Amino acid sequence: MTLSRRQLLTASTVAGASLALPVTASAVPAVVRRDRPGLPSGIMSGDVTANSAVVWSRTDRRARLVVDLTSHGRFDRAIRLRGPVTGPEADFTAQLPVRGLRPGQRYEYRVGFEDASGRRGETATGSFVTPGRNKPVSFVWTGDTAGQGWGINPEFGGMRAYRAMHETRPDFFLHSGDNIYADGPIEAEVKLADGTVWRNVVTEEVAKVAETLAEYRGRYKYNLLDENVRALYADVPIVSQWDDHETVNNWYPGEVLTDARYTEKRVDVLAARAKQAFGEYLPMVHPGGRNRIYRKVSYGPLLDVFCLDMRTYRGTNPEPGVAGPVPILGQEQLEWLVREVAASKAAWKVIASDMPLGVLVPDGPLIEAVANGLGGAPGGREHEIAWVLSQFKRRNVRNTVWLTADVHYCAAHHYDPARAAFTDFDPFWEIVAGPVNAGTFGPNPLDPTFGPRLEFVKAADFPNQPPSGGNQFFGHVAIDPRTEVFTVSLRNLFGEVLWRKDLDPAGRR
Repeated sequence: MTLSRRQLLTASTVAGASLALPVTASAVPAVVRRDRPGLPSGIMSGDVTANSAVVWSRTDRRARLVVDLTSHGRFDRAIRLRGPVTGPEADFTAQLPVRGLRPGQRYEYRVGFEDASGRRGETATGSFVTPGRNKPVSFVWTGDTAGQGWGINPEFGGMRAYRAMHETRPDFFLHSGDNIYADGPIEAEVKLADGTVWRNVVTEEVAKVAETLAEYRGRYKYNLLDENVRALYADVPIVSQWDDHETVNNWYPGEVLTDARYTEKRVDVLAARAKQAFGEYLPMVHPGGRNRIYRKVSYGPLLDVFCLDMRTYRGTNPEPGVAGPVPILGQEQLEWLVREVAASKAAWKVIASDMPLGVLVPDGPLIEAVANGLGGAPGGREHEIAWVLSQFKRRNVRNTVWLTADVHYCAAHHYDPARAAFTDFDPFWEIVAGPVNAGTFGPNPLDPTFGPRLEFVKAADFPNQPPSGGNQFFGHVAIDPRTEVFTVSLRNLFGEVLWRKDLDPAGRR
C-alpha cells in the first residue's frame, strides 16, 4: 500500500465519539447480521480531489463508521479508518473525510459500522478514482430527482436514467440541484394519458409535503431505496448542489408561505431543517462551515468545478421590471467566485450553476432565476451575473463553461457579446441538462441581455411528461489530457447521444 497509516489516520479524525470501540486490522467479510448494524441506505463518496475524498453511509442504530481503504483491490491489505459515532441526532448518518490520497489512483473502500461491543455489521464496497496528471477526466451532470410525483416505479426499472449515467463510467457525478422534491407528495398510482398506470413505491415521509426534519430526511432515504441510485453512488463520487425543491418551490429567505398544505409557514425555519438534512445525506466538504454549500472541487490539472448556491443568499423574487440590483449570489459569494476562478490553473473552469442564466424562469408574475425576460441593459438579478462576466474578461479568464439543470429539459446555449445588449464579456457556453427522474417540460424563452443563441434543445412532448416518455436528460463531459479538448454531449434516458460539441481550449484552433 503506497499510503501510510499515519498519514491517513492523522488526517481523518474521529469526530464526536463517545462510544468506546476497539481497534482491529482484520478484514471483515460482507455478512449481514440482524443483531448488528445494517446499511439500509447504501454507501457514497463525494467531493473527490487528487488527495482527498469524503465517504458516507447510514446505519440503523448507534454505531461507529468504519472504512477499510485499499488501492490494491485486496482488503486483506487495507488501511482501516475509524470514523465518528452516529445516532438518532444525525438520523444514523455518518461521514468520514479521508486525506493523504495519491493522485491518479483507483481506491476501493469497504464501509461498515461497529456497535458498542465492537461487532461489525453489514458491509458494502465502493470505489473512486482520484484525478492525476496526464489522465483523462469524464463526468456526468443532471438535476431534478423524484419530482412532480414521479418516484420509484419498479415496473419501469426504477430511476433508469441513473443506470444510463452509470454505464458511461464517469469519474464523478455532478448533481445540479433538486436532489429531492420535498414539496411534491408521491402517490402510489398515477394514471397516465394513455390509460396505463404509473406505480410508485411510497413511504410515509413522501406522502405529504416535508415540514419536519424527519420528513426532509425521509425524502433522501426514499431516493436511496432505488437500486440504480445506490449502484451509481457506490461506484461514482458525487458533487452535490442544492436548489429550491430541497426545501419548497421557488423559495427565498424571509418568505412566508400561503400554501394551505403547510402548518409551518416560515420558509427560514423550513430551510434550516432542509439544509440540515441535505448536509447529513450528501457527502461533501464545507470549507466555510457546515452551512456553506458553495465551494470549489478541484479535479486535477484539467478541471476545477465551482459549485454555486443561488438559493441561500438571494433576495425576494422580483417583478420583471425591477431595475436595481437584486441579489442571487450575494456579495461574499460573488467575490469568492471571481477570485477563485481567476486564480484557477486548471485547463477548464466549470461553473456549476443550479439555475440557468439566460432562460426565463417565472414564479407566477415574478422572476425566479436570473433572466427577467426583457431586452436592454441588465436588470434585477442580471446585475450580479453581468459583474461576474465582466470581471472574468478583465482578469483574462479563459475556458469557462456553465453547466446547469432546473428547467426540466436539455439545451445548449452559446452567449456572445456580438448579439447582446450587455457586451462587456467574452463568449461562453451554457449547457442545460435534466430532469433525471421527474416531469419533463419546456422549452422556455431566452432573454437577449447576454446574447444567447439556442444551439440545441430537446424538451417534453407535453407538459409534465413522465419518465416513461424517455425525455429524461443528462450531460456528459470528457476532457482529453493531450489536446485539452472539452467534449460535451447531451443524452437521454437510454444514454443515446442527442447533441455533441468539441470545445477547444483558448489558444488552440
